[in-house]
Amino acid sequence: KKSEVSEAMTKTDMKPKSMYRARIWSDDVENLYRFQQAGYRDEVEYKQVKQVDEVECWPETGFVKKLQRRDNTFYYYNKQRECEDKDVRKVKVYVY
Repeated sequence: KKSEVSEAMTKTDMKPKSMYRARIWSDDVENLYRFQQAGYRDEVEYKQVKQVDEVECWPETGFVKKLQRRDNTFYYYNKQRECEDKDVRKVKVYVY
């Protein structure tokens, strides 16, 4: 049985209703930072563009491990936090 989130992600025309900027670091903000560095809004847009079901994550931390950019080059990320405090405000959090 699929979760509601994964069913919602399969809709190809999903657009965010609103956006705000992150104020404090969290695991979610870390992953959004990684998607946005690679040129995507978030996991939803990445899965739509790249037509993948799963994003490769570090089992220890749950952070994104590897992303493919639109020009097909890859970004590889560390297990540890990469989004520094000064960069947290740059992260856009989208609401669906």
